[in-house]
Amino acid sequence: MPFSSLRFRSGSRGPRSDRSRARRRSLAAGALGAVLLAAGPLAPGSDILPGPVAAQVIEVVDGDTIAVRAHVWLGQNIETHVRLFGIDAPELKGRCPREIELAQAARRFLESEVGGRAVTLRDIRHDKYGGRVLARVEWPAGRDIGQELERRGLARAYDGRARAPWCTPS
Repeated sequence: MPFSSLRFRSGSRGPRSDRSRARRRSLAAGALGAVLLAAGPLAPGSDILPGPVAAQVIEVVDGDTIAVRAHVWLGQNIETHVRLFGIDAPELKGRCPREIELAQAARRFLESEVGGRAVTLRDIRHDKYGGRVLARVEWPAGRDIGQELERRGLARAYDGRARAPWCTPS
């Protein structure tokens, strides 16, 4: 008798019955539901990796963006662009000579401080522009690089809304 023609009644001692499978699925769903309820609701946009993630800076793109090779698992590295969280640096293609000067100074500062060096990424999340992430970037000693740029006047605090102009109207 071919296997496909074998039939088992519910409650037989052969393969698990449909009723048994349904009971197990119901129990598993209930257990998963209890775990999710205990964990609490997920907030919108809560897709944040707290870190720390060790990374090597492979390029300084501008005053608030770096390219890194992040070590995410044993033998697993990811190369990505990282925008420094909480700051806005002037643009290299700025609207006035002062903005361009400040942008070059911010880039030089980053290049001298972290270019080719190890950093730590924390609070990593998707950036509003695709192709990069947003993260707090720290020196190995734990100091926030973005805050240092701001302290030196090479960046401003930024909350993701409209950027304040770097050029004063003439």
